[in-house]
Amino acid sequence: MAFDLKEIIAARLGENYELHHRHVNRTLVAAQRVIGFDKVYARAEGAYLYDMDNAAYLDFLSGYSVFNIGRNHPVVKQAIRDVLDLDLPNMVQMDCSLLSGLLAEAIIKRTPRHLDAVFFCNSGTEAMEGALKFARAATGRKRVVSLESAFHGLSLGSLSLMGCDSFTEGFGPLMDEWDTRIALDDITSLERELAKRDVAALVIEPVQGKGCKSPGDSFFPRAQELCRKHGTLFISDEVQCGLGRTGKMFGFQHWNLEPDIITLAKTLSGGYVPCGAIVTRRDIYQKTFSRMDRCVVHSTTFGRNNLAMACGLAALEVIDQENLIERAAKMGAQLMERVDALRAKHSFIKEVRGKGLIIGIEFHEPSEFKLKMAWKLLHKVDKVLFAQMIVTQMLSKHHILTQVAGHAMDVVKILPPLIIGEREIDLFVSALDSVLTECRKFPGPMWELGNNFVRAAIGSRRQAQAPVVSA
Repeated sequence: MAFDLKEIIAARLGENYELHHRHVNRTLVAAQRVIGFDKVYARAEGAYLYDMDNAAYLDFLSGYSVFNIGRNHPVVKQAIRDVLDLDLPNMVQMDCSLLSGLLAEAIIKRTPRHLDAVFFCNSGTEAMEGALKFARAATGRKRVVSLESAFHGLSLGSLSLMGCDSFTEGFGPLMDEWDTRIALDDITSLERELAKRDVAALVIEPVQGKGCKSPGDSFFPRAQELCRKHGTLFISDEVQCGLGRTGKMFGFQHWNLEPDIITLAKTLSGGYVPCGAIVTRRDIYQKTFSRMDRCVVHSTTFGRNNLAMACGLAALEVIDQENLIERAAKMGAQLMERVDALRAKHSFIKEVRGKGLIIGIEFHEPSEFKLKMAWKLLHKVDKVLFAQMIVTQMLSKHHILTQVAGHAMDVVKILPPLIIGEREIDLFVSALDSVLTECRKFPGPMWELGNNFVRAAIGSRRQAQAPVVSA
């Protein structure tokens, strides 16, 4: 019997969560069921997901910014078909493929002139791991400085750059001996660390993925000056902020910075085939690949595969042809203005911040007495529960997918595809207004949902504290 993938999917769609419970991550399945995220999506197009009944869901998460150009874009689909039709040799390894050269050329055309060398890999965390190696090789130094609340990936090196216990618990020892974290805007501490002249690199996110924060206008330019002064490389993590997300091609361009290394991934995949890249100066690149016997001292088997390279070329072309950078700036400004206007009606909203279409909506204790009581009840258990309550209702009642911005944060993060228009903005703002209006009714269904989260959280913690029984 011939293998028929379409037939398999048609016959078994709907078994998703049971299969994952049995064979993959059953803890994730349990969490998704508690928060109402156990939807079965059957297809996707543009800014929307569709379930098995063809009901539409507005995707304001974009696969963590993978889908800047929207889901299942026809230009990327055609590029994949073209590669398959050509029967090209792929991953020969001991050769230089055309498509990887073309994608490197296309990236370099879009970066500042001083960034003229590219290394391809598979993901953001892999790009960051490579960037750390490049920085150490180029400077001969071991230490790295990162910023508090940073997120740079979950492999051991990139994981060491952040201080979030929820991600690092159980995985030590990390590179803590060689990493120092400083607070946003703490230029004094940064100067003190760099003055030791043993720091290989300072690593930043233009807009932090966790919490959607950026420092004041002067911090990044001053930090770059200090790096130049003390021989430290300046690395901009553009994995989530890059390729149009912030309303510029790269996030660092908001401050007119000139980083020594940038990391890319997510959108570079076109939403199909994982693709990451390290972009740097040629002299830094050559410090790693310094001799012929070191020509593959840093490498990855799938990093230059033809399908990923074709997706990257197509994605960059779509960003240019559809003016998505300008669209992200325009739609982002409009969306933030519309959400910020809700503050006059809903005292829950503290701040709306971000750049382009990476936006954080931060909540705080409301002014109304009854609502203060409800707020305090939830926060006795976990600071994330109120934001999770909002996210859950946005999905279950209004079919809009968002996320909580980080552990112990009262922040909802939105990352819509850059193709959205005024219709999608209207849908989101109307839904958020409706959900926050329901929050004003205490007691009421929204706070009962919060109580359910509290009970689920307590049950989860008790289960986690139970002794492990080995066979």
